[in-house]
Amino acid sequence: MGLFDNVEKGIEKAVRGAFSLGSKTLQPVEMASALRRELDDKAMTLDAGRTLAPNVFNIELGDADFERARSWGVTLAEELCDVVINHSRSQGYVLQGPVRVAFTHEKDLRSGQFEVRSSTEKENGAPAQTQRPQAPVTPPARPSQNPGAAQAPAAVYKRPVAPARASGQPVLDIDGQRYSLNAASIVLGRSSEADILIDDTGVSRKHLEIRTLDGTSTAVDLGSTNGSYVDGRRVHGTADLHDGSNITMGGTQITFRVVPARSGGSR
Repeated sequence: MGLFDNVEKGIEKAVRGAFSLGSKTLQPVEMASALRRELDDKAMTLDAGRTLAPNVFNIELGDADFERARSWGVTLAEELCDVVINHSRSQGYVLQGPVRVAFTHEKDLRSGQFEVRSSTEKENGAPAQTQRPQAPVTPPARPSQNPGAAQAPAAVYKRPVAPARASGQPVLDIDGQRYSLNAASIVLGRSSEADILIDDTGVSRKHLEIRTLDGTSTAVDLGSTNGSYVDGRRVHGTADLHDGSNITMGGTQITFRVVPARSGGSR
């Protein structure tokens, strides 16, 4: 059984019965599938090894489904955030900021119907780890007396995209060759003393270090002259790596991957 099958079963168990009323039952797994489709449909290739995908999602629901989503808001939203993060990692998509999922009311939708709207938003400098889920809004005891008033979102949940834990073997793809990161520290550079030799005049003798600890890999710039870049951003100190990260050193493009563990070495 695949990872996403397990995730979907977890969602279904967590909110079982939450969408069981109405002429048609809306299942959380349908939302999960719709989010994955939205990611694939809106993903945009920027350059080799970098595909940008949306990180903000608004799920529009009809009257009855919206009220149920309000009561299950954070529980359901955080699970859907995980669906987005896991699918993005599996496809090598780049997310510009924390994943956010919100439910909003659209009175024209019938029970069982829903729409997904997505966009790409940067983090705007706020530390991702400070984001907290907002408490779900308590449903009103009776319909609003002012039908023209805008109804607040049910729950908005932000989840930072943490560095991926390697479930297989971390590797680097460089100029058609693949190098396994089979040590806790691998140094890349132009020097013959580097673990991986990069024949590029724009690369320093000891330019970049890849550290792997407890299944998490990070890139560390070693004071290089021209700097190191991960997914288009200059590395100041360290940068987390995920499956599909693009590393730039001088004129050399490197792709970080996590592949099923097989034999070690380079090829």
